[in-house]
Amino acid sequence: MKKKIDRLIKDWEKRNISGIYLENKERAREKMLELIPRSATIGISGSVTLDELEIVKLLEERGNKIFNQYKAANREESLEIRRQGILADFYLASANAISETGELVFFSAFGSRTAGVAIAKNAIIICGINKITPNLEEALARARNLATPLNCKRLNWQSPCFKDGACHKEICLFPEYKRMCCQVLIIEAEVALDRLRVILVGESLGF
Repeated sequence: MKKKIDRLIKDWEKRNISGIYLENKERAREKMLELIPRSATIGISGSVTLDELEIVKLLEERGNKIFNQYKAANREESLEIRRQGILADFYLASANAISETGELVFFSAFGSRTAGVAIAKNAIIICGINKITPNLEEALARARNLATPLNCKRLNWQSPCFKDGACHKEICLFPEYKRMCCQVLIIEAEVALDRLRVILVGESLGF
């Protein structure tokens, strides 16, 4: 696994993506608190990984302004907070899957996740090693057939995969179903140096 991760981080360097490997989530939390200034504003993606790290709580406790859509009173307010979060100093998210060939895969329902990762001033992507797949095809399959059904179950999202855990994208359409994987973002490279950082954690985190 170490050789695989070393190759992946070196490949990211060629893609202008900054990658780092840390052994556990405690070290990952410390690194994120080090990278993000206390004065920074922060947008967040919905993420089991971020929840498991408890990083949003720690950032709030030390005084960072968090655009937290999950504290909104209604859907309209939630969507507006998501838009504001995209324009924050930092955007935090986790990928649905990572390919050993270097691609990062993100699925999104509302588009704030894909937009934040793609255009935020600074994006920090944090993932457990459980999300690494051999190639892009399998990364997309992981996102569609594993991560999305589990997220639909977690959020009680009434899509076909909520029922049986399998993707049925050919029938997962409105108004019969509430589709979650509406947008797909594949990051192959980055233009701006140090804008996009990936923290790989040597544990299983998230879906």
